[in-house]
Amino acid sequence: MNNKEQLLRNIGVVGFTMVDLALYLDTHPTDRKALEYYDHYVRIKRKLNAEFAQKYYPLTLSDVNCDNSWTWGEAPLPWEGGCD
Repeated sequence: MNNKEQLLRNIGVVGFTMVDLALYLDTHPTDRKALEYYDHYVRIKRKLNAEFAQKYYPLTLSDVNCDNSWTWGEAPLPWEGGCD
C-alpha cells in the first residue's frame, strides 16, 4: 500500500470513528469523555485531510488551499481512475 492509499485509509477510519462517536453522543450528549474523544478525532481528521490536500488534492471544499490557484478540480474523475 502506497502513502496515498494509506492516507485515504486512515482518513476513512477516522471518519468512521467520528460517525460512531456522533451516534453515541446523540443519546449521551453530556458524556465528557466521549466529547473529548470526538474532539480528538476531529483534530486528527483535519490534520490528515490537510496533509492529503497538500500532497495530492483536496478531498472536500474546506480542504482547498486557494493561496495561488483554485485546486478543487485537481482530483482525477472516476473514469480517469479516481476511484482506484
